[in-house]
Amino acid sequence: MLSFLSRVRVQRERCVLTEKRGEAISNSGVQPFKVSLFSFGFKHGAPVADLVWDVRFLPNPYWVAELKERSGLEVDVAAYVLENDTAREFFVLLEPLLLYLCDHHADGKRGELHIAVGCTGGRHRSVAVVEYLRKFLDRTPYNLNVFHRDKEKR
Repeated sequence: MLSFLSRVRVQRERCVLTEKRGEAISNSGVQPFKVSLFSFGFKHGAPVADLVWDVRFLPNPYWVAELKERSGLEVDVAAYVLENDTAREFFVLLEPLLLYLCDHHADGKRGELHIAVGCTGGRHRSVAVVEYLRKFLDRTPYNLNVFHRDKEKR
């Protein structure tokens, strides 16, 4: 049985193999698998999605006066949400799971995977996490769609 860190290394190596598979797919005329990432606020209702992740456990910029009116697209807001031990541990766990899920959904007959990431209002934490995941998944052959549904809502 592999240790947790060994499994993480295996998943990261799979990312390289997934890139190579994507090159082969793009040369074969087959449509690449599509991943849609949505940020949203639970107070506005959860969207229909294959996976819904709740990130309300991460630090909330809403309670910081200088950050409250800004969005998770801004560097200092994203840093407040993402640059802490809780977020780092979350991504160590999430990244290999995300690759695993995308790879296995892509191997099936489905053409798309919808992932929704929610926080309270959909303005800070969920937006920052979706942007982090966008950068992470940019290294894969999957077509990405990103939507910030509630970013402008109050």
